Amino acid sequence: MSAVLRIVAWLFAVALVALPVVAVLNGWVGAERWPLSRLRVSGEFKRIAPEQLRAVVLPYAKAGFFAVKLRDAQDAIERLPWVESAQVRKSWPDVLEVRVVEHQPFARWGADRMLSEQGRLFPIPPRLKDLQLPQLDGPDSKTAEVVALYNESRALFAPAGLDVERLALDARGSWSLSLSNGVQVVVGRDDARARLQRFARVLPQLTDPAQPIERADLRYTNGFTVERSQSTSAPKAPRHPAASAPASAPAVASLFRVPALRVAAPFSLSYQIL
Repeated sequence: MSAVLRIVAWLFAVALVALPVVAVLNGWVGAERWPLSRLRVSGEFKRIAPEQLRAVVLPYAKAGFFAVKLRDAQDAIERLPWVESAQVRKSWPDVLEVRVVEHQPFARWGADRMLSEQGRLFPIPPRLKDLQLPQLDGPDSKTAEVVALYNESRALFAPAGLDVERLALDARGSWSLSLSNGVQVVVGRDDARARLQRFARVLPQLTDPAQPIERADLRYTNGFTVERSQSTSAPKAPRHPAASAPASAPAVASLFRVPALRVAAPFSLSYQIL
């Protein structure tokens, strides 16, 4: 036998072995013999219906156990509106396992998005347009900084019985916020935490129901100005000097509220895919 015939025979033998393997791995054959017939879903579901997951993974499961593209199935699940993250794997002989973590809304971000407790931005689902959440805003790359100052500000104003309803960082790096009593606070770019400490410490002394504060401007080195609602009788309160030793900001344990541990009591179900 010539060398050429030996090479052809060798290639033919390799093809006979390799082609069935390639066919199975690509789903050309074997999908019916090794089907993925069961879906096992785990996680805590408040807004995602398991039926949604079944509809998403069904096209991928039809390829069979060996040909299913787990990464593509995972990407498709993570495109669902409420999915924070997903993990997809297969278990012999016929199980597709899906674990899903839902977005837990922390705050509104800008005009049309929400910020999750894990620090991710996602579009506002239609059903949550009226959900009462704090309003935060800023460059997308500054979410951690905005949340950190929001948490610290809440701690500062809590002793006065006030909450922070809005906190924004503009493109120039200037901070502003709104309190639950309607006061608009312009903080500025520099020493935001020190300025808020100074204002929060003095604010109870400035409370006057007859002339409530509408706006405070903290963009001063050693004080701030306030504007009251009855401008004719009290056009502007005098600037109040800062104390020589402002109180330190309370420690914040975490930038984001820690969500409930999902592993302790996960919801799990298993049913037929096909």
